[in-house]
Order: sequence, then structure tokens, then C-alpha cells
Amino acid sequence: MYRRHLLEPGISFFLLGLRGVGKSTWARERFRDATWIDLLHEAVFQAHLTDPRLFRRKLSEAVPGDWVVVDEVQRLPSLLNEVHSLIEERRLRFVLAGSSARKLRRSGVNLLGGRALSRTLSPLLPSELGPDFDLDRALRFGTLPLIQNSPAPAEQLEAYTQLYLKEEIQAEALVRNLAGFARFLPVAALFHGQVLNVESLARDCGVARTTVQSYLDVLDDTLLSYRLPAYEGRLRVKERRHPKLYWTDPGVVRATLRNFHQPTSEERGPPLEGL
Repeated sequence: MYRRHLLEPGISFFLLGLRGVGKSTWARERFRDATWIDLLHEAVFQAHLTDPRLFRRKLSEAVPGDWVVVDEVQRLPSLLNEVHSLIEERRLRFVLAGSSARKLRRSGVNLLGGRALSRTLSPLLPSELGPDFDLDRALRFGTLPLIQNSPAPAEQLEAYTQLYLKEEIQAEALVRNLAGFARFLPVAALFHGQVLNVESLARDCGVARTTVQSYLDVLDDTLLSYRLPAYEGRLRVKERRHPKLYWTDPGVVRATLRNFHQPTSEERGPPLEGL
């Protein structure tokens, strides 16, 4: 068990992070006395889906200041209306954990009007790993807690990327063409730490530019990647500068490429920069 540097605020907050990054473990350690509602558990999800009043009944005995953890909240965004009401009426405090921000960003979803802060949990940092941090291993397999102490990191990373396609993309119906998205992923992985030209990426994938743009948005919204905008020193520039694309974890990049050998000196640059 590694101690994470993330500190909880004193009020309700969204806790976002890549699947397997340790959000649930962190929350259980920090909020041991909290009421826990795990929407990843299918029976719990179905019960709350079919009976909207169940959520409020479960919290009927909670008193002002009590913490409530809702895990995988993006599976049932409608619960945020109840969360909003309970913050206002009962002064309860919520940890709203999720591995995807896509459903939470759709129009019509109640984001609590500033009543909840936002925190992001990253893969393990070198300072969190302490003496267990190994740069060569981190560049090869990444630093996801799920992988850190695995006896078979390559196999587990490969299973992780397959799980991402199945549970995050297919189950949530985030893209219409799953096969096309699966072909897009390894091409996008080649752009890790690189200046991103969407037109070039679209040509390499053999799909429309608008499709590639939507696929990149899915990567960002499921917290698998982010884009760093180019610095523009003047307010008006004739040439549009392109952002850089960074994947959240170098191990996931290599698993997407199915490339698990020790990075050569020429291959170390982008994953090191990303890390």
C-alpha cells in the first residue's frame, strides 16, 4: 500500500481518474466511516436505476457533515440531482468517484453548480513510490497501482487495454464503430508526447477528421489522455499552433502498441517526457 499525496477537501468533490488508478482504495482508506454506494456492483446499479427513491432512503439516518462515497457515479448521472438536494437540505458531504467524465459533461447533467470541487488521482508518482520507484520499469510498464506489484505486468497491461475497450467504450456506447476505434488507438499511441496534427492522424487511420476528433475527445473524457495546448505569445496569430498529445500512463501506451520490450535509448524520449 502506497500513501497517496492527494488530500481531500473539506467539502463535496468529484474524484476522477483512470480505471485502476486506485480511487476506490484511496477513498476507502480516507473515508472509513462513510456510507458507500458502489455503482460498479451491478445489483446496486440496477436497484438505484429502477428505484430513484432508494438513494435518499439509504441516507435517511445520515446527519449533517457525514460523508457519502458514490463510486462510478458516471454510470447513473441522474443521482446528481439527489446529491445536489442532499447537500443543500441536509448538509451531507459527497465523494463522487468516476473513471469517465464523458457522461458527466453532457448537457442536462447536474454538476452541482460549484457545490463540489474536482480532484484527479494520477498513476503513482515517483515520490509516492519512494525507494520502489524504478525509472526503467516505469517507462516500460507505467506506474498504475494495478500493475506496480504484478508478477506478470505485460500480460496484465494487455488485459487492461482490452478491458478499457469492453467496459469503458463498448458498455457505455461511447463510439458507434468499436472496430474503427480499436484501429485508431495504436495510431494515437504513436503520437504520445508528439505535436498532434489531427489531419495527419486521420490520414494514418484512414477515417474522417471529424471522427478522429471525436475519438480524441473520448480518450480525454475517459482520462486516458490529455492535450497540452501550444503556447501562443500573442493574442493574434496567423498560424494555428497544434497541441501535444500525452497519454496518462506510459505502460498503457506500450500495451496499446503491444510493445513490452525494454525501451531503447531512441524510444525513451516520449514516455520520459510524458512521465
